[in-house]
Amino acid sequence: MSVDILVMYSIVSFFYIISPGPAVILAMYNGAMNGTRAVMASAFGNIIGLLLLSTLSISGLSAIVLTSSTLFTVLKLVGACYLVFLGVKQLRNSTPLAQPNFDKSEQEHRGNASFFKEGLIVAATNPKPILFFAALFPQFLDTTQSIAPQFVVMTLIFMAFSFLSLSTYGYIANKAKGVISNPNGIRWFTRISGGLFIGMGASLMAVKNQS
Repeated sequence: MSVDILVMYSIVSFFYIISPGPAVILAMYNGAMNGTRAVMASAFGNIIGLLLLSTLSISGLSAIVLTSSTLFTVLKLVGACYLVFLGVKQLRNSTPLAQPNFDKSEQEHRGNASFFKEGLIVAATNPKPILFFAALFPQFLDTTQSIAPQFVVMTLIFMAFSFLSLSTYGYIANKAKGVISNPNGIRWFTRISGGLFIGMGASLMAVKNQS
């Protein structure tokens, strides 16, 4: 793989990763409500999920998912339902009955493994990265050279960008949490983030496979 192609791939990956999506919203929510450790754990779970998807892509299993409308629909349903679940959970936390818990971080009740699992599921059940890996990975591969080293480099670049992006979003949200430090601010923040998760879950159903 030439340097020019690698730079082009990096640029495409960067702009794909920094665009708002479920992982970004989750990072911002965790940053504002649960602190940077929760953001790090969730971001690490996210990049492991991306590693799984890229491995599926290079192994050819993603092609099976993309060409099978049933499997693709099942994946969309699982991903959409999980995003809606996260949204509903946040909306429930915005009700007046939940306000006494606003001054307590979820991290007091949840370990890092829980945030890791959440990030992993959000990444692994999102069909959009599968489309990215299956459609764009082959465009940057040099078939005259060994595929494995190229795959490793491209995947590591994608994972690094993703981790840095989510960490940055979470850090910014954590620094801005003073804006929502009062009960009303927190209530509206959880309502908005919950609504965004539900909206993304609904929009996920509009994603189509390439068959």
